[in-house]
Amino acid sequence: MPFFVLKKSSIIMFLILITVVASASIWLILNTSAETVFNQETKGEVREIHMVTGEFKATLSDGKEIESYRWDPGTIFMEKGEKVNLMISGINGAEHPFSIEGTDIKGIVKKGEETVVPLQFKKDGVYRLICHTHHDKSQNGPMIAYIVVD
Repeated sequence: MPFFVLKKSSIIMFLILITVVASASIWLILNTSAETVFNQETKGEVREIHMVTGEFKATLSDGKEIESYRWDPGTIFMEKGEKVNLMISGINGAEHPFSIEGTDIKGIVKKGEETVVPLQFKKDGVYRLICHTHHDKSQNGPMIAYIVVD
């Protein structure tokens, strides 16, 4: 009668493998926040929406300079399922690292360059395009645009 012998290292490797697979499975199941956007298919027309980074500057009566950054336009509208290429041109500010809330979309808009962000939403809602450099008033913001999907 043949015996089956397991080495301690084989058992440990097997347990590590099971742990990694289980962790990845749990992460994929629980990571539902990134499901609101899906890749564009190659069929059909893709609409282009152009956006720029803008800056407003002013001098107060006491000589203090203030400034504020923004996305322009500040709100864009699209249909659920519509394919859109958001073309963002960097005009003001060296760079604007951004993300779109409720999605896994991230990127950087650099001065003098154009960043193309493909969009196609599966769910209605309002999604915020947030610049992480200018996220609040103390950083000359908030630099937020709204993507309205219905």
